[in-house]
Formats: sequence, structure tokens, C-alpha cells
Amino acid sequence: MTRLRRLLVGLALVLSAGCSAGADSSPAAHGPASHGPGTHDSAHTATASPQEAGFPDARTTGPRIPLTPHSTGNMSVKTDGTVIKGWDITGSLDIYANDVTIIDTKITSTNWWGVNLRPGHSGLRILHSAITAVPGKGPDNGGVDYAVSNMATSSIEVGWSDISVFGNALSMGQGHLHDNYVHDLVPFRNTGGEWQHTDAVISGGGNKGQLIIRHNTLLNPVAVDRGASAAIGLFADTGHVSDTVIDGNLLAGGAYALYGGGEGATGITVTNNVFSTRYHRNCGVYGAVTAWNAGGPGNVWRGNRFSHGTLIAPEPAG
Repeated sequence: MTRLRRLLVGLALVLSAGCSAGADSSPAAHGPASHGPGTHDSAHTATASPQEAGFPDARTTGPRIPLTPHSTGNMSVKTDGTVIKGWDITGSLDIYANDVTIIDTKITSTNWWGVNLRPGHSGLRILHSAITAVPGKGPDNGGVDYAVSNMATSSIEVGWSDISVFGNALSMGQGHLHDNYVHDLVPFRNTGGEWQHTDAVISGGGNKGQLIIRHNTLLNPVAVDRGASAAIGLFADTGHVSDTVIDGNLLAGGAYALYGGGEGATGITVTNNVFSTRYHRNCGVYGAVTAWNAGGPGNVWRGNRFSHGTLIAPEPAG
């Protein structure tokens, strides 16, 4: 984790632990009300508003056909062009091949990933599938776990999929993520006793290609004192964040719903997203967005609203 991310997450935890000063120095400065660590506002429940209709949910994502059980364990895929369709997998998939397609399949993992694309490979597609895990039975790896992890420098596609439980659900610097339903992330402590940081989508920066995040439902209901980070976390962990499209998504939860990449971020377009107040009145515990580099070349912020209709103007990074 980079110093920037440590500072951002650390600030959230410090605020949650006991910041009770005046309105100008408390989390309330980001909105009309403050609240305790990881709690929902008393006037806001985890229900969708009318403005949230039409976004992906359990009815529009996941397998569309009957499935056949396969107890694969932690299986490596090493044949180019492999198609896995109609499987109900107990295990995980480690991809050492090109142009692999996983479609109409369910994966219940006891590993620290559901699907992992290894370096040097490309063309992975995960469509109309469900990826989940068994909390406490394996997905911790000392504090990080991923439903889909892209360790390669090529793009992958994840679409129309139902993803739950894993702390960092979709982890990649480049890819095309569309029409997915990410929900019910589960907090847990790592082997060092610290809470896993949770993000529905996470990018560590230094990406070699484009990351497109379009028309997804990305929910992070985890309490901030149990590791909640973001619905979308663009962090400069391994380099500057660049060339990222965030368009037409429904976001909710996290310390902030969106971490925007920080001062070095460039080519980030954030347009027409709905920031839901279903968990917190400011979408995230402390606000909708932080670390937004308004002056970065190619950065665009336009048409982003709370679910009650109010336009959002991000504070500058720093």
C-alpha cells in the first residue's frame, strides 16, 4: 500500500474513532450530518431510490442456464481458447492461457481469488457468471482477496456478472467492466489482525492500458471501522492512475464512494454516475469523492449526482 493510500485510509479511521470537533473539522463538513464509525444514518436505510432503477441487480446478472456441479479445487487453465460454460464450480480458476472464456458459470471459492489472470496472458472474458466465496475458509491471503484479479498488462472483460463476498472484488489496472452487480462484501481480519480493506473495484495505478467501468452496480456496505475503503478505489499504489472511464454506474458505501487517483492522476473521466444514499447520506461515510485531481490533463467530471438528484462537485486532491 502506498503512502498516499495509507494516509487516506488512515484519515478515515482516525475520523471514525473520535473526531467530534466543530463542523468545519469533522466528517460533517462533507454534508449535512455526521455519524458514528461505519453506521448508517438513522434516516437512511439500505433501500434503493427511484433514481436507482435500471441498474444491474440479481435479476439481470449471473448464469442464465442450469449448471452442472464441478469440484475443481484450485484449478489451473493452461489451454488457449478454453471455454468454461454451465459449470457450478467449488474452487477457483488460475488462468495461464490466452482467450479463455468463462460464461454462464458459478464459482464458489475457498482460495484468495475466484479467477486470476496470470502475467503474460490475455483475452480473458467472464460473462453472465457468479463469483463468490466462503468467508473465513480461505479468501484472506494475509489481508487481500479478489473475485477477479488481472495480473497481466492486457485488458480483460467482465460483464453481466454477480459478484459478492471478496474484499477487493474486481482488481485491475486495465479492463472492461460493464453491467455487473457487486454487493455484500464481507469484512474480515487478516493474519496480522488488521481489517481487510474493501473495494468493489480497485486499481493500483501504473496501468498499461485503459480501464472502463460502465453501467455497474458497485455497493460497499462494510463499516468504515471494519475496513471499508471505496466503491471504486483508484489508488496510486504502483504508479500514477491514468486512462480510466467511470460512466453511468451506481455507487454506494465506503469511507468515500470514489477515490479519484490523487494529484498525479490523468485521463480520468467520471460522468453520469449515481451516488446512492442507501447506506450513508453522503454516499460514503465521509463523502462521495476524494482525491480528485481537477487540474490533471484529460480529467473530466460531469453529470454526477446523488440519488436524490443533487449534483456533486468534488473537492480538489491534496
